[in-house]
Amino acid sequence: MTDYDGVNLELHRAHSARMYDYFLGGVTNFAADREAAGQVKAVMPFVQTTARVNRAFMHRATRALAEAGIDQFLDIGTGIPTSPNLHEIAQSVNRSARVVYADNDPIVLAHAKALLIGTPEGRTTYLQADVTDPAGLLASPELHSTLDFSRPIALSLNALLHFVPDDRGTAGIVEHFKGALVSGSALAMTHVTEDFAPTEIARLVQIYQAAGTPLQARSAAEFAAFFAGWELVAPGLVPTQRWRPQSVEGAAVSDEESSVYAGVALKP
Repeated sequence: MTDYDGVNLELHRAHSARMYDYFLGGVTNFAADREAAGQVKAVMPFVQTTARVNRAFMHRATRALAEAGIDQFLDIGTGIPTSPNLHEIAQSVNRSARVVYADNDPIVLAHAKALLIGTPEGRTTYLQADVTDPAGLLASPELHSTLDFSRPIALSLNALLHFVPDDRGTAGIVEHFKGALVSGSALAMTHVTEDFAPTEIARLVQIYQAAGTPLQARSAAEFAAFFAGWELVAPGLVPTQRWRPQSVEGAAVSDEESSVYAGVALKP
């Protein structure tokens, strides 16, 4: 085990954030992470494509929401910083955009300084908080000193809820966050599914669970339930590469290679 700025990185254990970093071509990963990632690639050879198109969706959704006038973002389940990060996209559209990142992972905390470099006009903040404690997260003074909850906020839950199984009360967690946001706010989400590559995703779930990380794939109907009461924007719930692709981006990616649903909705 190794400490970094006082954070125990548990280098002997594979970690989902570092595995995702590896799939994205990052360098913040270690032998245990690469070994587990290799097991995933053996049963799901397209996993790096899955990660790449999921990340690209975050870029497009953030840009679309910023261009639509939303200038406040709450990104929960941030993960290890991989530029361009959400605040870089939002502030490239509106230099005054404000972004709060939240994650319960001490590994992300160790790298959070990379998330705090934004435009002089805007503001970025990082919270050490857990999505499974929405009341605690929403009570954070740092959150309210950065975001104005009387105005629309875009809530980003990308590639997060598949790490929160149903027995943790996932539906109630999402509703708690939705209830804290005013009309005109947005919810942007992605989620792993077995709908397109059931064998590969079932094996993926097994590998993550064997490494100590709960993982639950959900169907289109189960994913859609998280958006209940909100208005989905076009093109609705689709595989990540099909959500407003830019030019030929994602054209060569199949639904099986994505195996992740994406959606953006607005609060009436």
